[in-house]
Amino acid sequence: MADLLSLRNIRKRFGGVVALSGVDFSLREAEIHALCGENGAGKSTLIKILSGIHPASSFDGEYQIDGALARFAAPADANQAGLSVIYQELALCNELTVAENIFLGNEPLRGLFGGRPGRLWPARIDHIRIEQESAQLLSHFGIALDPRARVFNLGVGQKQLVEIAKALARRSRVLILDEPTAALSQRECAVLLDLLRGLRQRGTACVYVSHKLDEVFAISDRITVLRDGQSVLSQPIATVTPALVVSAMCGRTVDDLFPARSPAPRSAPTVLAVRDLSFAPHADAPPRLRELSFSVAAGEIVGIGGLLGSGRSELLRHLFGTFGVRTSGVVTLQGLPFAPGSPSDALDRGVVLLSEERRRDGLCMDATVSENLSLSSLASLFPAGVGRHLGLLDSRRERRRNLDMATRVRLRSAASTTVSDATLALRARALSGGNQQKIVLGKALLAAPKLLLLDEPTRGVDIGAKQDLYELIVELCQQGLAVVLVSSELPELVGLCDRVLVLSDSRITAELARGEATAEALLLAAATGSPHPSVGPPPTSHGAMPQERVS
Repeated sequence: MADLLSLRNIRKRFGGVVALSGVDFSLREAEIHALCGENGAGKSTLIKILSGIHPASSFDGEYQIDGALARFAAPADANQAGLSVIYQELALCNELTVAENIFLGNEPLRGLFGGRPGRLWPARIDHIRIEQESAQLLSHFGIALDPRARVFNLGVGQKQLVEIAKALARRSRVLILDEPTAALSQRECAVLLDLLRGLRQRGTACVYVSHKLDEVFAISDRITVLRDGQSVLSQPIATVTPALVVSAMCGRTVDDLFPARSPAPRSAPTVLAVRDLSFAPHADAPPRLRELSFSVAAGEIVGIGGLLGSGRSELLRHLFGTFGVRTSGVVTLQGLPFAPGSPSDALDRGVVLLSEERRRDGLCMDATVSENLSLSSLASLFPAGVGRHLGLLDSRRERRRNLDMATRVRLRSAASTTVSDATLALRARALSGGNQQKIVLGKALLAAPKLLLLDEPTRGVDIGAKQDLYELIVELCQQGLAVVLVSSELPELVGLCDRVLVLSDSRITAELARGEATAEALLLAAATGSPHPSVGPPPTSHGAMPQERVS
């Protein structure tokens, strides 16, 4: 079968940094071709070349579509050729309807009094035709959306479908999907994958960019792996294994993703104790979670599992002083009452939260690495005497301390694998997702925490950075830090935690020790309230918690 598009020996530089250094890639009609690689491997750069964001004059190599040389000067040229990109950050107008978003920028027009637009008949948008054609398009491709619904009322998965419908309305032959399921629930993922299978049957080709290998193997026909700006593997998906793909991505074999560790000693002091805790979103609301009781010892990792919407993140945010009103119960930190009214109260007591939304809650994206690292511990950088009063920071101490921390969390940039002053001067926005998460973790550690609250710490992080983060978390525990870990990834809960608590129906319905916390038991406990199969039929998910959104 002839290639629909092909790239040969693509090379791209940004100043002195080589982003791509000899990439080959091709896509056939009615094919789903997975593109994988660690953060910083060159996937985003390749997508921008495919979609015309990087014009033909800015890179070397051959780019062909239908056997003819493609020389795109802008994304509009790629759209004209039938290529559409659906990014992780969706580009929708929330105040418009589904139909208005689908035809945005390509609205059909009609004359003011029903005639064709002209000098005497001013043009206006034909909303009736927009709704009718949107309904036909959505029905044809089996997309269950109301064309009249306002986008701000839709879930993330439904918004993703609107983006795909926009591309289909342009009669795109190629869809390029960049981490399309990163923020989707399990059910939304299943809907999206089924839709892509249907599009493949209708002849649409897809480039599927994802870190989630279970999805890649479930939906792809072929896979290409990038590493350090080069294509190092390109084969039919049926001829490779997950282990081979991981080895190609990392340049090493990841036999055991989770580092070995000894459990916390039984004599370890209790850091956090929660007794009969109930809290509500606000004073007049019913409890969000009720009658929670658990403890976390020094050197222990306690996992929190459950469905999306079960209250996992709210529990961490309540302990950090950013969510809810306590209605009953007692929480102690190192034996003393603990009821923070704000994040600063929690930080003063040695409690730090890594939010699941690192870009929104954990980083100043336009600030430097050094500025971000210092944010939670500025008080320790004031020199003795008048420093705090005048707002002066000890810049030498800040530089030395931040260099040490960046090295400790294994921060890497595209230009260098060693940490230097140039690394500290980079903007957070310029780094990969894994490195951004390492900045957030380093910032937390510089606050000298006693209790670390981790909410989805490896979301959107490639497998190499995941391994780095797991090793850091285990290292911190061995030094006596107490950790509470919320995760939707079952292997993460099973592989890292000493105990796993499962939230269901506003309560803790199961507590599983390390040997008992299997993926099957956690799935059963999340779905039925009990880890024992006699309670009900097991769910069918394999790699992540079954997730349900709450209205």
